[in-house]
Amino acid sequence: MRRRSLLATLVAFGAGGWTFRPGAAAAAEPAVAADRIVFGQAAALGGPASALGTGMRQGLLAAFAEANKAGGVKGRKLELVSKDDGYEPGRSAAMTRELIEKDRVFALLGPVGTPTSAAAQPVAAETEVPFIGPFTGAEFLRDAMLDNVVNLRASYFQETEVMVERLTKDLGVSKIAVFYQNDSFGNAGLSGVKLALGKRNLRLAAEGTYERNTVAVGDGLAAIAKEKPEAVVLVGTYKPCAEFIKQAKHARMNATFVVISFVGSDALATELGENGPGVVVTQVVPFPRDASIPVVKRYQEALKAAEPGATPGFVSLEGYLVGRLAAAALGRLDGVPTREAFLSAILSGAPIDIDGFGLNYGAGKNQGSDKVFLTTIGPNGAFRAVDRLQKS
Repeated sequence: MRRRSLLATLVAFGAGGWTFRPGAAAAAEPAVAADRIVFGQAAALGGPASALGTGMRQGLLAAFAEANKAGGVKGRKLELVSKDDGYEPGRSAAMTRELIEKDRVFALLGPVGTPTSAAAQPVAAETEVPFIGPFTGAEFLRDAMLDNVVNLRASYFQETEVMVERLTKDLGVSKIAVFYQNDSFGNAGLSGVKLALGKRNLRLAAEGTYERNTVAVGDGLAAIAKEKPEAVVLVGTYKPCAEFIKQAKHARMNATFVVISFVGSDALATELGENGPGVVVTQVVPFPRDASIPVVKRYQEALKAAEPGATPGFVSLEGYLVGRLAAAALGRLDGVPTREAFLSAILSGAPIDIDGFGLNYGAGKNQGSDKVFLTTIGPNGAFRAVDRLQKS
């Protein structure tokens, strides 16, 4: 999407929606009909990271069902086509192109992963298709020059800053190691930890890696264990992170384990079982079981209505928020929705409030939320929200 042409179509935003200059394009975009709009999602729906893609899809569908029950957005029902990319970059690019060229989707919502987004986003940019709410905090997607990208969540640099701040301030920790996925995702987390440590005149104690879509953690664990760290930051998906923590605890590594939000918190807790208590996970959405939070209450109601047996979780809550963001942007438009107007309604408009969860975009800022929350796994395997870390 070319920003100059995008912004040139707009005059002002008022109570009635966006107003266009005379002659602005009004033809229907692909997948926009009088009664519906079709969105696409390429994400891990199978394989060892499947809980991430299926969780995002579950939340998106809950948000769409909620909107559709109320008649859709200005009379148009919202539909979602999801395709499995297996959390593999090449496959993600292929599935993204298929969604655009075959399914002719209006926009892409809730793609999952850093390496997969690095492969898929250029395909979306080439075809001028919006790339909305990727499930990743990678810095490269925060580049405002990528003007088809809209991020909802806080970045990995913000998450790792909170991790290091809490470890050093609350626990007095100085020897921090990183276990990470050996690709662009893991390197993003590693860079964030090093940056946060550098601000405090600290250096990384040790590092270890594993390969994407495997649970081969032994070499990484050995590299870290020999340095006897006080804390280990884990940047990976739920199965390898759980395997690392279980093996580390079995080897009596006396360290605090802090995991980045992408992990898939609920799946991680399930995988860890009795090894879960005390593990810390940063989050970028509110606590999904706290119905006293207005947006969580709405999410729980929407999830129950769409899928009665579903359990609220962090990943599906993020998907729900992305779906609500898309609906809010469409609600700001008059006439036939276009991709340019849809993006402008988010990036050049007033702040978007989703039942108290505020999103603020603007010039040079394509990330809506800067919020990072702390959670820990309790003795019963359930997560609880915390303000600071406690020594065990």
